[in-house]
Amino acid sequence: MEQLKKWHVVYTKPKWEKKVDLNFAQKGIESWCPTQKKVRQWSDRKKVIEEPLFKSYVFVKATKEEYTNVLTTMGVVRFLYFEKKPAIIRDKEIELIRKYLGLSYTNIQVVDMGAIIPQTKVAVNNGLFMGQRGEVVKADKKSVYVRLDSINMMMIVEFKLEEVSVL
Repeated sequence: MEQLKKWHVVYTKPKWEKKVDLNFAQKGIESWCPTQKKVRQWSDRKKVIEEPLFKSYVFVKATKEEYTNVLTTMGVVRFLYFEKKPAIIRDKEIELIRKYLGLSYTNIQVVDMGAIIPQTKVAVNNGLFMGQRGEVVKADKKSVYVRLDSINMMMIVEFKLEEVSVL
């Protein structure tokens, strides 16, 4: 049964990501809401908060038989679909995000891919993302925008231009 479980993406109510993750835990459903620390400025102080990396998305590891239980969890709106099928995230993509978030100097920005058209296919030659392939959406002197196909989102990761090669 464990072998049939795959990582999916659920769309949540706005600002419910951490609550949905907690609700899944209370139901015994494996899930993950990736967060990163951000400094927020209030008028009288600064505060470090844990902010969800993907707005309104939570990853959930489930079988097809568990879909109803997932969908009836408070705060869940629907599964995210990609090409008319529930979006499935490969285990190695989840592990890659977890590794990158574990680095002390990590700062990831996530941008919706909706209207952006991919351009050039590249391979990363060095660092944590070594061996990964993706499509460059935009590049400048220090940043390469790489698209993750399975969730139609991209992570903005800074690479030196010489760390990326065109395929």
